[in-house]
Amino acid sequence: MADRYFPLSKNQLEVLTKQYPTPFYLYDEKAMRENAQKLTKAFSILPGFKEFFAVKGLPNPFIMKILADEGFGADCSSLPEIILSERAGIEGEDIMFTSNETPEKEYIYANLKGAVINLDDITHIDYLAKAIGGIPELISFRYNPGPLKEGNAIIGKPEEAKYGLTRPQIFEAYAKVKEMGAKRFGLHTMVASNELSNDYFIETARMLYELAVELKEKLDIQVEFINMGGGIGIPYKPEQKAVDYDYVAQGVKKAYDDVICNGRQDCFKTTPIKFFMECARVITGPYGYLVTRAIHEKHIYREYIGVDASMADLMRPGMYGAYHEVTVAGKEDADKDHVYDVVGSLCENCDKFAVQRKLPKIDRGDLIIIHDAGAHGRAMGFNYNAKLRAGELLLRSDGSVVQIRRAETVDDYFATLDFKKLATFRA
Repeated sequence: MADRYFPLSKNQLEVLTKQYPTPFYLYDEKAMRENAQKLTKAFSILPGFKEFFAVKGLPNPFIMKILADEGFGADCSSLPEIILSERAGIEGEDIMFTSNETPEKEYIYANLKGAVINLDDITHIDYLAKAIGGIPELISFRYNPGPLKEGNAIIGKPEEAKYGLTRPQIFEAYAKVKEMGAKRFGLHTMVASNELSNDYFIETARMLYELAVELKEKLDIQVEFINMGGGIGIPYKPEQKAVDYDYVAQGVKKAYDDVICNGRQDCFKTTPIKFFMECARVITGPYGYLVTRAIHEKHIYREYIGVDASMADLMRPGMYGAYHEVTVAGKEDADKDHVYDVVGSLCENCDKFAVQRKLPKIDRGDLIIIHDAGAHGRAMGFNYNAKLRAGELLLRSDGSVVQIRRAETVDDYFATLDFKKLATFRA
């Protein structure tokens, strides 16, 4: 049995590689849309639900346009990400600008474009006010609960993370911006990444609802929305289970009923605190694949298979020791009777996609598929060793394939260097 689904047969993939040589990323539009609709259906039991896709996960306007068509907004953390969102047709308050250590010009642009500005620190209030000449009517803050909330491996313990305001600072910050003229308020947090516990997200939502009640009681501030952030993980490993959207949504609704409604009837209409999320990994991650070809084999202390992709194309395994399932096109049902390290050509020993992995026999020329690469994959690519980043292809719902980002060229790599000046430069 195949460990992971891949939408193309070996023959279809071989035909595709004649037009688009490996390595490349392939994204499955139909699967992405179905997943987006499933998530929206589950969480639509909450008032004003909206998913703001975290652009950093897959910053491609073609993908973002598909998600916008499914009703998603965009979570941005830089000026170029805002521009990218606008190019994909996402504008105004459909953009959540959550940034840290933010340059002045980025706040100015976000405000000019009507994005929701979500401040990461209490000192940023005065910095923002100076940059844009005041405080926007709608303002939000990122809350860091510190030891009150357990984190996880990727973000770490909240009290050790650089993000957000402490609990005392939250009350001080809202009081200050209210006095400065803010009239609409949001509340945000992001305390975990790639988390698979259903209850973790329910507890996070309850924490935010309780804080919203305190803000109302102590400062007479009515929070317009809570944003639970992202962090919903995907089951990279075969033994892991996906987060249950319906279970989480029902749990969050119960938290809303318990904390906000507190027995009051028709509470969703009288106190409609909107519920936002800003996931990326769970939205596109399982529906993206890095396709590469085996070009070398090596037999020393271990058995190695060398491929034409490298850590420069997908850094998660090398950077985090992250697990990605690996399959061989046409050999999905073959016995896994070989043990390999699957490696790239980077001059770093951590340039490995799989370590001591049981796989079927791999021959030079085989096409290898690295799964669950649709988020934080191509986006985290880099040019160390003068490696050129892979292109991106989109498998449309009708079965056609379109190139949505070409592979980098040598000219791209040299584009920021001034060789004319070099010709007259004296060392």
